Amino acid sequence: MEKRHIVGKRGDTRKKLEVETKTSISIPKLGQEGEIVITGQHRSGVISARTRIDVLLLTFRRKQPFTHFLAFFLNEVEVQERFLKFQEEVLERCSMDRGVDSSIFQNPKKLHLTIGMLVLLSEQEIQQTCEMLKQCKEDFIDDISGGKPLEVEMEGIEYMNDDPGMVDVLYAKVHMKDGSNRLQELVDRVLERFQASGLIVKEWNSVKLHATVMNTLFRKDPNAEGRYNLYTADGKYIFKERESFDGRNILKLFENYYFGTLKLNSVHISQRFTVDSFGNYASCGQIDFS
Repeated sequence: MEKRHIVGKRGDTRKKLEVETKTSISIPKLGQEGEIVITGQHRSGVISARTRIDVLLLTFRRKQPFTHFLAFFLNEVEVQERFLKFQEEVLERCSMDRGVDSSIFQNPKKLHLTIGMLVLLSEQEIQQTCEMLKQCKEDFIDDISGGKPLEVEMEGIEYMNDDPGMVDVLYAKVHMKDGSNRLQELVDRVLERFQASGLIVKEWNSVKLHATVMNTLFRKDPNAEGRYNLYTADGKYIFKERESFDGRNILKLFENYYFGTLKLNSVHISQRFTVDSFGNYASCGQIDFS
């Protein structure tokens, strides 16, 4: 956990910080909640210690595998049925193409639209995320949604690398039915708010709205979740051998495939590698539009 990271082996990290900043740093014991308290005779020393602790925590957080993500669920019955039809037709017409088989398709109950990935290391941080999401609802989500579900269409497919003959992930596109930019504006502003808090590490300024429908990481591990699964528990990067697939025929035949219409009414804080009673990711909290 984070506290252990600040204390260091045999308290070395904390001692070094205290000596160099001429402060005393009090850290709650493992398993106990509470604030880190810095005391010192000089304001500059306290500020320096605080800054260095913040940097230590940020470095530690960046090394951790993602634990949660903010998302819209896209698992309405019509969409699940249309997705299964898509899978059936792809396997019927393209199973002779290199690397295409049933193991690389998403689980229809787990179809979702990711807003951002999170590292939440305690119940307190999960609660903080819930509060921040509620604040987003009050500050701008209600204005953007008008207090009603956002009606969207899931239509068309695309890939994100530069060679359609060697695809690892295939996405379904999601857009507002009324042609407006409201969904994009909503997710961008939520992302911006969470980046400003440090809970989401800034990697991009805008979210590309897409839902994974095929992913070659599922081939060996049905619970894999894209590039977010490439770290061990202690944050070490793992190189995973992936067998890409030839997506040229799929892209040609299903370019404008219609997965259905959805009413997006909730943003969820979902926990990775978990399943609820409906077969979806377990939700630790949510806000509803209506």
